[in-house]
This record gives sequence, structure tokens and C-alpha cells, in this order.
Amino acid sequence: MNGLYRYNDYVKHISESPRMEQIERNIQLDGFDHITAAGFTMYPNAIQNDPNLDLGEKAVYAQFLQYAWHHNYCFPSQELVATNLGITRKSVNKFVADLARKGYLTIERRGLGKTNYYTLHATIKRKNRP
Repeated sequence: MNGLYRYNDYVKHISESPRMEQIERNIQLDGFDHITAAGFTMYPNAIQNDPNLDLGEKAVYAQFLQYAWHHNYCFPSQELVATNLGITRKSVNKFVADLARKGYLTIERRGLGKTNYYTLHATIKRKNRP
């Protein structure tokens, strides 16, 4: 028996618990299985609830997390991130620069014709202000 099967049984067991029936629900998911085939991206609440980040910055950070965790590397082009989010490449570039300025990621420029190397920070590295 593989781990995913055991996990699905566990989740199903929790959802069928009589205690869960006592909780008033205020949201419904239609058409989702126990673990959606496309998967999920874990997204830190600290990022989601940070008033210093705008919606676009949060969305770009989440896209980078998706690629880093689900693809075992972070190699999406800014064009691909823009397409996935329905925004322009110029907007992605701005959001990436803002995330770096605010300390949420570090950009290592590797030279002409090479991709940048991004480090996402779980602990925010605030820039020193003069």
C-alpha cells in the first residue's frame, strides 16, 4: 500500500467523522476530489496576510513556490509567469523587483544570455535603510 493511498483514506476518514457534520459550513467545493489532480501549492499565511505586499507580488511569489515545489526547481520564465497570472511580462518584472527590494527574494544575475537565480526567503531579509 503506497503512502498516497493511506493519506487519501485518512482524509476521507476525517471528512466522514460525525464531529465534522456538526460544524456549520460556509464554503462548498464543487468538483474537487480528495486531492485534486493538479495538486496544491502550499502558500505561507505570513505572505498572504502581509499588508506590505500587493496582490501581484503575492501572486508572483506563489508562482515561484509552485515551480520550486512541484517541479523541484524554479525555472519559469517571466513570460510563463505572466501567462499563468493573466498579466504582462512588464508587471511580472516589476513584482519580482519589488519582492527583492522588500527582502522576500534574492536575485542573482548570472550574466548575459543566462537565466537569473532566485532564492525565496522563508524568513524575510529586510534591507537596511539609510
